[in-house]
Amino acid sequence: MKAPDDFVRAVEAVLFAADTAMTIDQIRAHIGEEAHPANIRMALAEIEADYAGRGIGVVRRGERWHFQTAPDMAHLLRRDREEPRKLSRAAIETLAIIAYHEPVTRAEIEAIRGVQISKGTIDVLMEAGWVRPAGRREVPGRPLTYATTPDFLVHFGLASRRDLPGLEDLRAAGLLDPVDLALEQGGDQLDLAIDAAEVANSDEEAYLLGHPEGDA
Repeated sequence: MKAPDDFVRAVEAVLFAADTAMTIDQIRAHIGEEAHPANIRMALAEIEADYAGRGIGVVRRGERWHFQTAPDMAHLLRRDREEPRKLSRAAIETLAIIAYHEPVTRAEIEAIRGVQISKGTIDVLMEAGWVRPAGRREVPGRPLTYATTPDFLVHFGLASRRDLPGLEDLRAAGLLDPVDLALEQGGDQLDLAIDAAEVANSDEEAYLLGHPEGDA
């Protein structure tokens, strides 16, 4: 195997030193504006291939890349945590609604849930870095809308929102109960996603606020 050239090594070094997942433009800002985005993508592909099967690797989340420990090594990296905070049912429902319907207003979230949500619910999701303000809807009152963030994709291991679980994924994972099946007949995927999120929320490695991205 030939040694990587200096350009590939530069991309690798920038990505390794980054605290968060990086876009092509962010990598380019470090290694030089003369670097062509296509060459950076080729370097990332080469690095990804070089690290395949190793303890760490390069992972793409949307249009961002970062180094991450191999999923099968997660058991070696678990650490004791003091008083872990898990998302409430309301927060899980709100996050699922935003993920499947973004950009969405508070009123639209409440209409889908059927109950009001406290301001603190969205604040918790924003503090976790998974939800962001997404501008104002051009209707009377110009309500603020909300959407998920790149960190949401990174934390939950999604390349894009297209990877959110659908009915077939949830059925294959055994997450459909009789109530879910009735909802399926009505075409309602959102409640199924909420049930899936609640199952994931029972795992200490998921849905913990402040969970280090590289631990999984």
